[in-house]
Amino acid sequence: MKKLIATAVLSSLATLGLVFGVAGAELPKKIKLENARVRVTETVYQPGVSRERYIRPTDQVIVFLDDSKYSRLDSTTKEKTVRERKSGDVIWHDKGEDAPVLTNLGTKPYRTLTIELLK
Repeated sequence: MKKLIATAVLSSLATLGLVFGVAGAELPKKIKLENARVRVTETVYQPGVSRERYIRPTDQVIVFLDDSKYSRLDSTTKEKTVRERKSGDVIWHDKGEDAPVLTNLGTKPYRTLTIELLK
């Protein structure tokens, strides 16, 4: 019985490691509003989990809902920088910009709202 429980625990930990520990994992997102002109998405950044790199398909306003500390890996220079944002901070990104790999360096998840301008 102990062997069965140990196997179950190890299997669960391995699964969690794959889901949350893999660099470039897809982050949990929830669409909060979408119409012909705008899409608003809430994203949760778990501790130690990286967001995949992508090219921004739209102009974007990003609102930080929680305090955060994350690393940013520049896709071209491979320079790693650490950034901190406070709840309520707002940033802008242009369509076509490189969205580099970001990794939550904090001990708690943080959330953002991404407001994509579709027209």
